[in-house]
Amino acid sequence: MEEKYNSVKDTSEHKKRVGQLIAKICENLIERAIKHDNSKLESPEKEYFDVYTPLLKKLDYGSKEYKESLKKLDLALNHHYEHNSHHPEFYKKGIDDMSLLDIVELFADWKAATERHDTGDIEKSIEINQKRFNISKQLCNIFRNTVKEMGWEKDDKEKTEEESK
Repeated sequence: MEEKYNSVKDTSEHKKRVGQLIAKICENLIERAIKHDNSKLESPEKEYFDVYTPLLKKLDYGSKEYKESLKKLDLALNHHYEHNSHHPEFYKKGIDDMSLLDIVELFADWKAATERHDTGDIEKSIEINQKRFNISKQLCNIFRNTVKEMGWEKDDKEKTEEESK
C-alpha cells in the first residue's frame, strides 16, 4: 500500500531555505546601510556638501531653485553617482540596470532625504523621480504601497520622527 504524502517536511525545508535567502538579502542591506554615502565624507564630495547641504535643505525638492543649486554640485554629484550604485546615474540604463537591493537602498535614501526638508514628502518625491528617471508605473506603485505599509504617509511625519529616535 502506498503511503499518503505529507507535505510538512518539504514545506518546512522550503521555509528554512526561504529564511536563509532572506537573511542573505538582509546581510547585504545591512552592509549597504553601513557603507551608505561614505563617499560624501571624503574629497572631492565633502567640501561641496559642507557648503551646499544647508542651502538645499531650505529649498523644495524638485523646484527650479533646487535644480539650479544642484548645478553648483556637479563635480561632487558626478563623483558620488560614479561610486554609489543606489543612484540610477551609476548605471548606463539607469533604473533598468539596478538590482532589487539597489532599489531598496534608493528608496530608503529618498525617504531619509525627504525628512531633511520641512516640505519633504516621499509621495511627491516618487512623483518627481518617476519623471526624472523614467520609472515605470508599476515600480512607482510598489514604492507607494511600501510607503503605506511602512506608515510613511505625509500625515505620519511625527510618527516617523519618533521611530528615528
